[in-house]
Amino acid sequence: MSKELTKIGIVLKPSKIDDINNIISNFIRWLFKRNKEVYILEKESKRLDKLTPSVKSKFSFIEPKSFYKNLDLVISLGGDGTLLGLSRKINPKTPVFGVNLGHLGFIAEFQKKEFYEKLNVLFAGHYKIDKKQLYKLSLKNKTYHFLNDAVISKNDIARMFTLSVEANDEHIYNLSGDGLIISSTVGSTAYSLAAGGPLVHPDVKAFILTPICAHSLTHRPLVVPDNFKISICVTDNMCNSIITLDGQVVVDFDKGDKAIISRVTTRTIKLIKNDDRTYFHTLKEKLIHGRQTR
Repeated sequence: MSKELTKIGIVLKPSKIDDINNIISNFIRWLFKRNKEVYILEKESKRLDKLTPSVKSKFSFIEPKSFYKNLDLVISLGGDGTLLGLSRKINPKTPVFGVNLGHLGFIAEFQKKEFYEKLNVLFAGHYKIDKKQLYKLSLKNKTYHFLNDAVISKNDIARMFTLSVEANDEHIYNLSGDGLIISSTVGSTAYSLAAGGPLVHPDVKAFILTPICAHSLTHRPLVVPDNFKISICVTDNMCNSIITLDGQVVVDFDKGDKAIISRVTTRTIKLIKNDDRTYFHTLKEKLIHGRQTR
């Protein structure tokens, strides 16, 4: 039997959410009627200041340490970006129910129009978990985590620069261009795809190395096992470069630094599966939607 989910956390999209007070008010009342304890990060207190006292009495603001470690379920209201930020902080044992309030959304499993119905099924104990692997960047004696991708790029004027790339200490190539994307297969539908990388099913355990505007046409996207250790060095003397993780965390990357990207066996995010959604259905739905102009 599945564990009863009583302590429920709600994470909000960092940017503006249209009609947030009505969305949150209705959702909190709905959860309260089902005898759930509801928690929201204390940093959202100002943002939710206009909620009525009757709604505020039905949930608690709590500090991040307790929020990310001590809940039975976290509900992400936003999109893929909200889930990516959550993946680097949450206890790997805590399942996440991702609701897409935006337009595209490959990782968030549930849509705004259906998530109440799906939560009822979830609270009845009928759900499946999809564990997504996290990866790590080791640089300057610090460790950072990501789910989608790590992007090495310039941080000043638009000119190409050169990176030395190795896999398991074997040299692959010296890449000259605008940068390099090291993507997980979960992230293959993100920046890597836009830069010409392949679509790879997320169940495949691999890294995708996608050059950004490579100077040599022979430098094509490369797929390697994700148990490889990928090492990158900047070889240019005059280069101000950065590494961006999941489009959210920026780390300085200078000549002489060595960035190592590898799999983290102990870090995953547990996503609640939507039984009505498959990978190929999502590709057809989302990529067609992405081509529409309105």
